[in-house]
Order: sequence, then C-alpha cells, then structure tokens
Amino acid sequence: MNHNALPLFEVFIRSKRGLDHRHVGSLHAEDHEQALEYARDVYLRRSEGISIWVVNSSDIVASQESDVEQFYDPMDDKPYRHATHYKLPDEINNM
Repeated sequence: MNHNALPLFEVFIRSKRGLDHRHVGSLHAEDHEQALEYARDVYLRRSEGISIWVVNSSDIVASQESDVEQFYDPMDDKPYRHATHYKLPDEINNM
C-alpha cells in the first residue's frame, strides 16, 4: 500500500483537562475514523492524553510570517487587550 496516496492528517492531543490541544505529529489514513484509531495507537500508547483531534492537512489554512504586521497592527493601540495587564490568582496555573 502506498501511504503517500492516502490523505495526510495532523494529530493534536490534549494531555489533561483544562490544557490546550498540542500538535504531536502527522499520519496517513483513509478517513477520519481510521486516523483517530491510528492516532490513538501511535500517540496514546501510555495514556499520554485524554482527547485526540485529527484534522485533514488539506483543511488547514495558515498565515505566513510576512503577514504578521497586518494581524497585529490594529491591536497595538489597545494595550488593555494584552493579557499582561491582568493579574491572575495563584490557583490558576493553566492559562
């Protein structure tokens, strides 16, 4: 079987409740269900997570580094939107 002919999926794992999903790798599979099974077998062998996302790589749209100016310029004049101005309680450690 030629794996390059199969769709490529990106795999994201959430290690515990309250944390973000993190990209852990890619794999080839016939469909989303098979990608979930493969991701479980490959990336959760030792109970490293509680949630799996698989996303067809062709469905991901990303910005380019050269686009950064147009994304952040409008916010530079609104410093209150930056989380650095808020003091979080010590009990909150996953934000």
